[in-house]
Amino acid sequence: MDNNQVKQPRSGTAIAGLVLGIIALLTSLLPIINNMSFFVALVGAVLAIAGLVSCLRGKRAGKGLAIAAIVVNIVSVAAVLGSQSMYSAAIDDAMNGPQAVQSSDEGSTEGGKTDGSDDVENAGNEKLTVGTSVELSNGMTVTVDEVTPGLINYDGSAVTGVRVTYMNNGDETLSFNSCDWKGESVNGVQSDNTYYSEATEELSYGDLSAGGTVRGYVYFEGDVSSILYYSSPFADKPAATWAIA
Repeated sequence: MDNNQVKQPRSGTAIAGLVLGIIALLTSLLPIINNMSFFVALVGAVLAIAGLVSCLRGKRAGKGLAIAAIVVNIVSVAAVLGSQSMYSAAIDDAMNGPQAVQSSDEGSTEGGKTDGSDDVENAGNEKLTVGTSVELSNGMTVTVDEVTPGLINYDGSAVTGVRVTYMNNGDETLSFNSCDWKGESVNGVQSDNTYYSEATEELSYGDLSAGGTVRGYVYFEGDVSSILYYSSPFADKPAATWAIA
């Protein structure tokens, strides 16, 4: 045996790739920070591959180390992509709020449905009739019970009163708010609810326990052709829309 044989040093690029891969993996599930983790893992993968090539050519030792570094960096990239997809979906759900899953009682003015229960795939665009209840994905059911146009406010302006009902059919406490509702004119102009000097049973805001029901009036300036319900203040479209005959 040749005792003077020189042992090949370990690949520095493979070691660097493994270190970067571990760092990327440890931070891959952290929101915002994992944006940088993705690029760290890419750099780590390039270094690990370079280290593996060096080992295969016999210039450096540490083939197993290089392979491990490649695997760790690939896992890190996958973890970053998976977590960002999950966070994106969670943010979208939070922004848009619970969606309508079913309507019942009166059906739709645009689909020929007159009674029973029907799945609602796009209730924000489908015009429902007054009296129709819409069940949301969180268990809350909202209903436009009746509409009273032609009310006169303290300053002589016209006001439309809308009586709505919330029913919590879920298992958790859910919130309600008069600001969930908007009126839409025939020209498509949406407006928030307004003050009405003669208001009775006016809807406010609060939390509704499981099994609870709350109802009240929201008021809008002038005449409105549609009533829109938004399940989140950040939603870009209504969860349900009722047409006023």
